[in-house]
Amino acid sequence: MDIDPIRRQGLISLASTVGLTAVGFVATMYFAHVLGKAAYGPYALFLAYYGIFNLIGDGGFGGAAVKRISAGSERNEYFTAFLVLRVLLLALSVTALLSIRPFIDALQGEGIFFWLVLALVIGVFTGVTGNGVYGEGKVGVNQSAGLLNSLVKILLQVVAVFFGYGVAGLVGGFVAGLFVGGLFTLRFLSLRPARFTRRHLINLSTFSFWIFLASSGVIIFSYADTILVGYFMTDADVSVYQIAFQFTAAAAFTTTALRTTLYPKISRWHADRYPAWIANSLSRAFTYSLLLAVPVAVGGWVLGDRLLYFFYGAGFAEGAAVLGILLLVQVVNVFMYLQTMTLSAIDRPRESFYATGTAAIVNIALDLALIPILGIEGAAIATLVTMLVNVAITRHYLAKQIPVRLERGPTLHILLAAGLMALVLILYRSIIPLSNVFIALAAVALGGIVYGLVLMKADRGIHDELRDLVVQLGVPLPRWL
Repeated sequence: MDIDPIRRQGLISLASTVGLTAVGFVATMYFAHVLGKAAYGPYALFLAYYGIFNLIGDGGFGGAAVKRISAGSERNEYFTAFLVLRVLLLALSVTALLSIRPFIDALQGEGIFFWLVLALVIGVFTGVTGNGVYGEGKVGVNQSAGLLNSLVKILLQVVAVFFGYGVAGLVGGFVAGLFVGGLFTLRFLSLRPARFTRRHLINLSTFSFWIFLASSGVIIFSYADTILVGYFMTDADVSVYQIAFQFTAAAAFTTTALRTTLYPKISRWHADRYPAWIANSLSRAFTYSLLLAVPVAVGGWVLGDRLLYFFYGAGFAEGAAVLGILLLVQVVNVFMYLQTMTLSAIDRPRESFYATGTAAIVNIALDLALIPILGIEGAAIATLVTMLVNVAITRHYLAKQIPVRLERGPTLHILLAAGLMALVLILYRSIIPLSNVFIALAAVALGGIVYGLVLMKADRGIHDELRDLVVQLGVPLPRWL
């Protein structure tokens, strides 16, 4: 393909993210209609516990291994040291899990514990192979494995739910997808076991310590709200909250793709002393992340209540207020994810921890204060405040290393296009009642067309870059565009 590596890998990452999210949306709609609100909550709690204990099992060494391997020196030695450490930490995570088994069994049922242990074991295999190919710069392979993982997971989950296995089917499909993704990355892994020394362990540990602490903060404010909603409220409330959160995932497509693609690149640029490349790439990443996040948020504010009703059922439409807050969270996430990623990539994991650690403390405190009073809306507000705190702190530290700029012209054009789109959608709703799913989808399509046309006409730079990319892909572009 006649496309530079960053664009090519970014496109692969974006395509896999869009594909797996689209399939996930459809599958979740099916689960929501078949199982109802109460049954999806335990699965969301399983994912929360897996995320926390998988973090303990990784210990931050996954990110450290990617950093050291991507630097290009002694790759096999660092990979082998990472493999050994990952196996040792698995024992620690399972031991920690055993210590709270009575609480998990009381909350979710005895069968969940077995699935958690199995998922953690397979997670070691998938994590080692995935971080290995990612560190080698094979971003497309890593993202393709994630797509395969999700497709297998969703397919098996749909079949299992159809045959009446309920939550066990959802969990079993998750574990199977994890294993298949690991097999795929193993096929493309070129790293091989090699003798490592104490120096390799120390180098990994020095970097991983701060990554682990920073990742702990991210995991806490990613899952603390889910666990605390489950503690203070019901499984049905967990389901509504998680469905609303998943619905906002479309706003993060570009951010996720760019974050994944740029990390090894920025790591290498930092090693080669090209700070200007890092600053320019970060500014451009902000723009292209907002390019999608802003219109999705604005469209969700106008149409979200009806889309939840049609896609997931009447019981989930009560999450409209939460959806509105969480859509704003995804806009803030653009800056949080990209700034945190850049800090880690330029060897500043300590500063990243300061930001995420502070935000995690704020998040737990706000969750404990707001969820008992405001319910799931309180959890969403706590998450929003947490993200704002994280963004402020990471920008403070990052600005000391490189210029952190927002491209004002393109950003204003994005806001202008999204604002005009909102006016059109409000007018559409006032004239045509959203009485069925097809009319609602027509509104989504209309909003997307209006936003795209206004933006392409308002911003020549974005227009030319998107046009060049489309032409490189061999897609014919109408002359009037």
